[in-house]
Amino acid sequence: MAEGDLFDERSILLTDRVAIVTGAAQGIGRATARLFARCGASMALCDREAGLLAEVAAEIEALGRPVLTAELDVRDPEAVDRFVEAVAARFEHVDVLVNNAGGTFVAPFLDTAPKGEASLVAENFTQVTHFVRRVVPVMRDGGSIVNLTSIEAHQAGPSFGIYAAMKAAVESLSKTLALELGARRIRVNSIAPDAQPSGGEKEARQAMLDQAPEYLPAFLPPLGYFGTPEDSAAAALFLASDLSRFITGTTLHVDGGNRAAGGWHRPVDADAMHDDL
Repeated sequence: MAEGDLFDERSILLTDRVAIVTGAAQGIGRATARLFARCGASMALCDREAGLLAEVAAEIEALGRPVLTAELDVRDPEAVDRFVEAVAARFEHVDVLVNNAGGTFVAPFLDTAPKGEASLVAENFTQVTHFVRRVVPVMRDGGSIVNLTSIEAHQAGPSFGIYAAMKAAVESLSKTLALELGARRIRVNSIAPDAQPSGGEKEARQAMLDQAPEYLPAFLPPLGYFGTPEDSAAAALFLASDLSRFITGTTLHVDGGNRAAGGWHRPVDADAMHDDL
């Protein structure tokens, strides 16, 4: 690196850093775990899907990178505690935490029972706060926390109201943590994905369409094509790497322009739009 140059081609690498990725068995979590390993990180992964998680671990081991896995439900605080303790025992510290795990189901707000609401809060918010509390004490100064939210954190979420509210809560918390952890140079940022079809996303969309909803989300993004989980993984790599050393408390929208396009709309026949005028 020439004198005065801050970055070079190695700045994107995570060589010998330790990264935790939650919900790592499929989708964005899986893509992130694989990409981080290819860029030199030692990986600690957790998910409820033991079989799929083992597949990811095998891929990472084939790359010659160390990997530790745990089958667990992120809503179980004691299981999370054991996992983080195992990570600290194996690797001694953590450099990157990617809070990717989460989930939802389709239900208008008035049809969401208290038990279902509590599950959504636990899966999309409380487990994130618990992971942060447990990981930060073993995170080295200069670390990075990346929280996966959603485009619904920034717009209305009909039929996904509690989920959207919890994603907005994570986005807000990320800003506060960026300030509170800034003295340790721990950066905290969010990624808000959309238009990256995966198995879970397709199932949720179909369940919503089956209910003949009053509102529909934007479909094909302004770029004219769909993204993939690897697009969000690439954003996570940027936020975990030295290239983003001066970025904290912000959100990257990895959505092909859907946030800019405005989101939800009524599925009205264009020819009928002015019938009542």
